[in-house]
Amino acid sequence: MSADRSDVSLIEIFASAQGEGPEVGRATVFVRFGGCDLRCRWCDSPHTWRESAMCRVETAPGSAVFEERPNPVSVEAVAEIVDQLARRSSTWISLTGGEPLLQSEAVSGLVERLAERKRRIHLETHGLHAEALAQLAPRLDLVSMDWKLASDVRCGPKVPHYPGHDFHDAHAAFLRVALRARQVHVKVVLTPATRDEELDAMVDRIVDISPDVPLVLQPVTPTGGVDARPSPARLLECLARAEQRLADVRLIPQTHPIYGVL
Repeated sequence: MSADRSDVSLIEIFASAQGEGPEVGRATVFVRFGGCDLRCRWCDSPHTWRESAMCRVETAPGSAVFEERPNPVSVEAVAEIVDQLARRSSTWISLTGGEPLLQSEAVSGLVERLAERKRRIHLETHGLHAEALAQLAPRLDLVSMDWKLASDVRCGPKVPHYPGHDFHDAHAAFLRVALRARQVHVKVVLTPATRDEELDAMVDRIVDISPDVPLVLQPVTPTGGVDARPSPARLLECLARAEQRLADVRLIPQTHPIYGVL
């Protein structure tokens, strides 16, 4: 974790299109943080689990040409890089990882810089560190929080485990805080191991907090420790199950692997 509020430890900064969730397809600059305290079997970016000595920065929007810079990077430098890569003021800026909220003070400093530039700020998070989000949420345009299911997710090394590997209560506490942001949605990854009781427990908690919160059901992209998706019938069954009690449920796969962008 960065020791100074003015510095962040990053993996990369690049311009692309959002590949997940309700904002899919929108022009986005991704600021990817290093370090994560969870281990998801289907993780498509395991290189972000630990902080890196170097981060890579795209030299021009969409070029996929990178230069390396040493970590940590000042938040002012990050904001300037974003200015170079974001073509328009409407371009979203995604703070992703890894888990950005492990560097909560540095993230707060970066959000201040981006807000001064009238940037649209999107936090992508595993949705467990509610205290770290508390002061940040009102300044965020969008919080995209994952809801992790114990069938596919474990805590990383040297991290206190949640009771019975059950993340539901921690996610519920996080969602209550996330609602202070301008927009929030929940995303859950569906794999062949996903159980009905896990989905029901998630829906129970969302309904208790706010049944209008959008829920994205994301079929797993086979990678890492998962080599198959749920069947189409199973995906539609999960959709129907969640729709019985929530107002806005969508089945949306990852799209960036389809057209081959970062």
